[in-house]
Amino acid sequence: MGAFLPLLLLLLLLLPPPLPGAAGGAAVCGRCPGPLRNGSIVARYCASHASTESEGRCCWERGARPERLLGLDLSNCSLRSLPPGLAEAAAAIVLDLMENPLTPLPNGSFLGFTCLQRLAVPLALECPGGSSAWEEVTTHGSSRLCQGQRNLCNSSMELAWLCPENAACAPDGPGLVQCLCNSPFHGYKCLREGTFPVLLFCGILGAITLSLSLLLWGTQRRKAKTP
Repeated sequence: MGAFLPLLLLLLLLLPPPLPGAAGGAAVCGRCPGPLRNGSIVARYCASHASTESEGRCCWERGARPERLLGLDLSNCSLRSLPPGLAEAAAAIVLDLMENPLTPLPNGSFLGFTCLQRLAVPLALECPGGSSAWEEVTTHGSSRLCQGQRNLCNSSMELAWLCPENAACAPDGPGLVQCLCNSPFHGYKCLREGTFPVLLFCGILGAITLSLSLLLWGTQRRKAKTP
């Protein structure tokens, strides 16, 4: 069994990562029992768009392949912190976290949520990224509604200085940005020019994995022959 472990690790490395908000997001849909709560911003969004359907606490884009999670309703779920599987809903447009005893959220809690346009949080919490990361912030009763996520790369010229010469600023969630290398640059600080040597990288990785597999196989055979 040990001889095949490196090969298994190689296969896992070569498999493409799951798409955000694809079918894997079904796990977070069952984080709270029951359907979408009446009156939640997710329920209203799903009801106002004919091309959507609800499943558990989620609103999905109907007929999309792969499926896309558009809304997630985690209101009144007794959450003290964000659930571990929240990243599965990174493609969501609306997210409801109202009526939860949430503690202050760490910076980067919504990393990758670039499509998020409406977020409802308890009144005790600020909008992620601060008010400057949203077009409009309103309060109603015990909730705070953050609407219209801003692209900070377009709103402040100072952010351009955060990226190296061969990279461009790109949004990465509320109040968050990332630097993406311009083609054909790649590597550390986008200093390497040309395409990434995928074949060479996979060849070296495959050779190392094969060598380790043969070494483990030979070691186990010697142990099996030893009386």
